[in-house]
Amino acid sequence: MNDLNEKALLSSAARAIEAWDLCVTDISLVSHSENIVFRVDSESGQAYVFRFHRPGYHTLSELHGELQWTAALNSSGIGAPVHRYTRDGNAFINVYLPELSQSRYVSLMEWVEGNAMATMIEQDADESNLVRCFHKAGQLAARIHNQARAWRLPPGFERHAFDAEGLMGEKPFWGPFWQHSELTAAERAQIIHARNQIYGILTEYGKERGTYSLIHADLHPGNLIVTGDHVHIIDFDDSGFGWHQYELAVAISYYQDTPYFDSIREAIIAGYLTERPLQEADIELLPVFVLIRSMVSLGWIEQRPELDSSHKLPTLIERSCEQSKALFGSV
Repeated sequence: MNDLNEKALLSSAARAIEAWDLCVTDISLVSHSENIVFRVDSESGQAYVFRFHRPGYHTLSELHGELQWTAALNSSGIGAPVHRYTRDGNAFINVYLPELSQSRYVSLMEWVEGNAMATMIEQDADESNLVRCFHKAGQLAARIHNQARAWRLPPGFERHAFDAEGLMGEKPFWGPFWQHSELTAAERAQIIHARNQIYGILTEYGKERGTYSLIHADLHPGNLIVTGDHVHIIDFDDSGFGWHQYELAVAISYYQDTPYFDSIREAIIAGYLTERPLQEADIELLPVFVLIRSMVSLGWIEQRPELDSSHKLPTLIERSCEQSKALFGSV
């Protein structure tokens, strides 16, 4: 992004933030990816996350669903985003961005100070630290799922679903990954083969085993903020209904090429089991969900060319094909 575009976005943010009752001292751009995120500092000393949501990703009702769930998680003692309302009592407002020629929903949440668990791992990649971090991540995932399974959904609650259709159906939530333009004919055939196999597995496995509920769906260490002994979860943008093993697969998938991946996988399962049971048959599906994450990520990248994530494609494609062959054989 050039300085002119950043200046224009900051100007739009300054206008939009006026809907909230804040004495703003500074606004700075944090990231411009699928969402545009600003940090807002105020005279009170409280900082905020000011988020311009990706257009078309969620309806207003689905955004309210995210807010309802994060509020319920906070009430249960799980640290999640705290939304702030406008003077008119709205959690979301619609703002036109002339520099992007589009309208976006905008929301304000309290900023959480601390260190991202991913940064802590980068600073100390020793096996013992990785085990410690992913054990905590597993415990937190289980606590999220305990709350979600027990929570009675509010009337009219809406979020997307990472179920068999949402992951492997004809119109998956992140798009038809098997049609990615970078796939060779052989790679496409292998991925379609895996997709067909996985669709059958998920359909037969079903949603009635206590392993399906609302999930964060992006619970990697970059979205876990550590302050002392407390871990706070951020970025519920992808949250929706899904299998608990997918939650765990997302958390560990980035670390598949590390020499300690087996220890990471064992640690997140061990942490999870301290808070919530999983049957051996449920755990045995984890490699399938790790493969699912790689495959659907191809669709995610294809849907977001503006993010220039093409450098990730060779690894994702190779990993998807190799894991597919290991699980389901070659075609």
